[in-house]
Amino acid sequence: MSLRNPPKLARSELKTYALKLLGGKALSVAQLKERLRRRAAHVADVETVAADLREYGFLNDRRFAEGFAASRRDTRGFGRQRVLSDLVKNKVASGVARKAVDEAFAGVDEPAMIADFLARKFRGQDLPALLKNPNKLASVYRRLRGAGFSTGNSIRALKKYSSEADQLESMEDPDSGAEPA
Repeated sequence: MSLRNPPKLARSELKTYALKLLGGKALSVAQLKERLRRRAAHVADVETVAADLREYGFLNDRRFAEGFAASRRDTRGFGRQRVLSDLVKNKVASGVARKAVDEAFAGVDEPAMIADFLARKFRGQDLPALLKNPNKLASVYRRLRGAGFSTGNSIRALKKYSSEADQLESMEDPDSGAEPA
């Protein structure tokens, strides 16, 4: 038995395997199905097992998305766009992902999140001195955008440290769908 070619599993074994996967890490329906397909002796068993797990309440994309969004917001300090992007990468339907993100970020103070993010990522550094360098300013801005924070709030936060932050708007690709400041 090779690790590259694990044994194919019958339906009951596939269900046990699915429960083991879900016990180790929360997965979206699509992620679980993808993993089960690799191990299923019969592909039709994947749908049956997934349906059973949904019926038992072990598999639910809405609950997965809500927990994922809240976790990314609270433990990683990511912004709305990054969390939404990560949910889509985890194969959650865009409507479900958007609703979970909207709920997770309802009432969230994004400027405060950005301030916390900067404090955490640049702990012990003199941010105003660091951001005098235009390359560093652009790098920090890209980092904020990559963490999912809006263009406008990112620039406003950086203006507190650097008068050159106004020039960052020119970095945004007008076709990227980024919101105006």
